[in-house]
Amino acid sequence: MKRTILLSLLAFTSIATQAQPQEETRNRIMRAESVAPISEIIRESKTKKTTVEWHSTENNSWHEDIGILDKVPVTDLQDAFPSTYLATPPEGMGWTSIGWQLADEGDNTVLHCYLRMPADIVTNLWLGGSESVILDKETGIIYQAQSTVPARCYNKVFGVKGKKDTALDLQIIFPRLPDTARKLAIYGVPAWRMQGMDIEFSDQTPIEQYDVVPQFHMPRIVKESVNYNKDNLDSWAVYTDAHFIKPVTENTMAIWRTPDATYLAIATEQNWLREYYGRGDKTILLDQQGHQYKCKEVMGYPKGDIFWLDGYPGDHFAIVLVFEPLPLDVTTFNYIDPEGEPFSAWGADWSGDAITDLDVQQLRNNQHLFEYHPRVVVK
Repeated sequence: MKRTILLSLLAFTSIATQAQPQEETRNRIMRAESVAPISEIIRESKTKKTTVEWHSTENNSWHEDIGILDKVPVTDLQDAFPSTYLATPPEGMGWTSIGWQLADEGDNTVLHCYLRMPADIVTNLWLGGSESVILDKETGIIYQAQSTVPARCYNKVFGVKGKKDTALDLQIIFPRLPDTARKLAIYGVPAWRMQGMDIEFSDQTPIEQYDVVPQFHMPRIVKESVNYNKDNLDSWAVYTDAHFIKPVTENTMAIWRTPDATYLAIATEQNWLREYYGRGDKTILLDQQGHQYKCKEVMGYPKGDIFWLDGYPGDHFAIVLVFEPLPLDVTTFNYIDPEGEPFSAWGADWSGDAITDLDVQQLRNNQHLFEYHPRVVVK
């Protein structure tokens, strides 16, 4: 889903400001972007290569100059900005293009600072450092830059070497911003005109994005299922070493949506040293339009078959069901778990369950509840 971006650029003349669709191959969720031309003075060096000295900034005087770097990430500006691509200026025009994209990537929010090389060497660059921050203007929380790419550039003045007219992808790495952050300001990136620049997301459009595929601790199998029969307890597989979590209310859920699958974690409580479970058989998600999303697998455990889990009374752990992907425009859904067939076991119960009007955003907010928390037993 696209989002409306409103930018106050001060003296920075923006060619365009719009959200860009997710780049699935890089797991990047775009927050905002812009590209613009700036004037530069090119001077010839003593060699055959041309050199540009970047316009000075007030930060440069007290930062160490680490010299010229020749291993800098490159990109294709035409691919990055297909609708606002700035062609190479005619000879003698004296300007080059810079651009930026703010994107969520895994555990970080990354500010990509693009520079089209106006010469073979550019000196006197200052990308960012401890003074580079993103302010959430609604909460007052400041997110400080953690690092840069190239890593040596953090808090340093530097130069870059590359082929003229190629585009460099210089990056400033921040902690991951909350999905709900709508009013931001970026400070401390003066070469890209970011000295308190505002980014505001329209309240008319919710911020929707895919999640990173979650990582769970996989259980260890103690005994494989042999000639599985739901009425033969000895034929059931035995597992141990589950994905333990801190105690929460049983059946608390969290959701992760990716382009390929939806992951639904369910908090489960163990009452005995060995207890049986069964999950996923004919379980579906049902959206507001009546579309069904089938359960494809149960992470680490059999889908549909009953199995044993060895543990401790009081263990809380996650069982994760993997469903067909929920579209981003689905905001609520129903969880339907049909009743299972009767089977022979003490206290046998495979009753059905239907939980309605589950809120996607609330379940996404629950993701932190399912962080792995190793069991501690004091004897």
